[in-house]
Amino acid sequence: MKVREVMSSNPICCMPGDTAEKVAKTLREHDIGSIPVVVDQQTRKLIGIITDRDLCCSVVAGGLDPKRTPIEKFISTNPVSCRDGENLEHCERAMQEHKIRRIPVVDGEGAVIGIVAQADLVLKESPEKASKTIAAISRPSKAA
Repeated sequence: MKVREVMSSNPICCMPGDTAEKVAKTLREHDIGSIPVVVDQQTRKLIGIITDRDLCCSVVAGGLDPKRTPIEKFISTNPVSCRDGENLEHCERAMQEHKIRRIPVVDGEGAVIGIVAQADLVLKESPEKASKTIAAISRPSKAA
């Protein structure tokens, strides 16, 4: 199975200058846990990803004003991504190895065209394969 068969196409994206409040509202409105961060909405070139946890732990817990705080300092840059023509197993291994629940899908120019979430795997994969990926993602990291 190819990534394109399970990905959600055309995901919502945000930009580094967007405020934490705007991004949090978008997460809530679309019932999603992360948003790819792109250079601009025209090229949609992927530069990072931001999660609900990033906003909560960095902005809110840091006592910053979400209405005036741009997300640029809180995004995870150089995110793991995959291509739509890759085998889904490659995407699943990346999720397992990096312990991430969502992977942006990019085209040849690095533009965001989709996203694969662990929920997509649960809906499309066999229960055994999806269970293996979820278990690996959820397994605590070894202490350093």
